[in-house]
Amino acid sequence: MTNNQASVRIGRIDFTNVWPLFYYFPFPSFGSDLEVTQQVPSGLNRAMAEGRIDIGAISSFAYGENFDEYLVFPDMSVSAFGQVNSILLFHRKPLEELGDAKIALPTTSATSINLLKIILTKFYGLQPEYEYAAPELEPMMKSADAALLIGDHAIRASWEKNGYLVTDLATEWTRLTGQWMTFAVCTIRKQTVEQYPELVSRIYEAFLESKRKSLADPAALVRDAQKLIGGTEAYWQRYFSELCYEFGPKQWAGLSLYYQYAAELGFLKRNVPLQIWKDNSVVRVTE
Repeated sequence: MTNNQASVRIGRIDFTNVWPLFYYFPFPSFGSDLEVTQQVPSGLNRAMAEGRIDIGAISSFAYGENFDEYLVFPDMSVSAFGQVNSILLFHRKPLEELGDAKIALPTTSATSINLLKIILTKFYGLQPEYEYAAPELEPMMKSADAALLIGDHAIRASWEKNGYLVTDLATEWTRLTGQWMTFAVCTIRKQTVEQYPELVSRIYEAFLESKRKSLADPAALVRDAQKLIGGTEAYWQRYFSELCYEFGPKQWAGLSLYYQYAAELGFLKRNVPLQIWKDNSVVRVTE
């Protein structure tokens, strides 16, 4: 690292679903030790893999691709047991009729794209055609029979009266498996833990405190979400309360099953162990 570069570089997903982890994070108290980058999930996934970010709230799938280099912070994720409200498939025909369909996928995701493929391939026995497109519903649907949107793009589209069927992928996953679904995890490079153990511990505690304060009184988050995206106060109160920001044994089990299916179907090259950071040591949860 150069002398003018921060000790630790943090990546932040540019979606409201991770706000509680960052909203009250005391960045000024860390001074020049921290640098923050905000991007869509796919951008952070690449930056983390290339070593340009040291800690990131990245797609769960991206951890699975590069787990040799990473650890995962416990007690922090973007998860759901049932409805998530921001990972949505818009489609003209029922899911079971999408075998010959063309499905438009966003360029902003990884976990959700592969979750959709797992659901359609493993549980419905379907092999539709997939294409990538910018995350805008109507342009996507001009050339496709279904479109997947995530994050704030999905939220905005769900408010429109567009006449499409809408499937919440987290709801479908839980219905089919009985498990939690974790879309993003807070990941740290192993090298960073080795270089800056005390700083890593301080960052972890600051994330937890931000999460605690955000969820104890989400009024400020709700107001900011309304200003930035729109929607009602009731919608955002329900949105933040229905998302889960924990990452413990129940979420580990659901994510491990996701990784198992992804490996079975060839979306991941190997089985993925969850390597959980704890007091600057490693707890290996699964093989």
